[in-house]
Amino acid sequence: MIKIFSGDQVIYLTTHIKKHIPTDDSVILKIDFGNDMRIKFKEVISNEELKKVYFYNKDEDLLFEYFSSMFKNIEAAGGLVKNENGEYLFIFRNGKWDLPKGKREKGESIKSCAMREVEEECGVKGLDITKKIGSTFHTYYMEERAVLKQTYWFEMSCTHHTKLEPQLEEGITEVKWINKKDIEMVFENTYDSIKEVLKEII
Repeated sequence: MIKIFSGDQVIYLTTHIKKHIPTDDSVILKIDFGNDMRIKFKEVISNEELKKVYFYNKDEDLLFEYFSSMFKNIEAAGGLVKNENGEYLFIFRNGKWDLPKGKREKGESIKSCAMREVEEECGVKGLDITKKIGSTFHTYYMEERAVLKQTYWFEMSCTHHTKLEPQLEEGITEVKWINKKDIEMVFENTYDSIKEVLKEII
């Protein structure tokens, strides 16, 4: 199953329709072809009462192909960084706590992108990727164009004691190491997609 954050809604692309029971704030829709997806997506996206939307097809790859064809697709990568004191690295941008991440450049590997973006946005050095966490999906509009962004996440360690420097030109106003016991502060003011990544440490 693929989980996609889209505004106030969560969209699921699933191959197991029997696992989900419709509720007042959710709907299950069978998708048979691409135009079917476009029509039904337009209907549900305008329904503010729906919080969960399940699109169903036995072929998950085909289902994702139908869905992603409606958007400009962007790949990004970022990191959940932990230091020697057991603290985690967060940025504050656009009024919310976030994790460092950014768009992959042409010809760049996903891992290289993740490392570069964390270094650029936070001013840190001495990073090592310890494992791949997974990826998140979310939609948004950029210059009136609908975008589907897939962000690949990596757990990283940091052993270098450099001074944190927010990348101001990217709208980042603060970079901070936060103890695990204080992560609730982040949860109260962050994005649902970031909460998904933080499940790794909560």
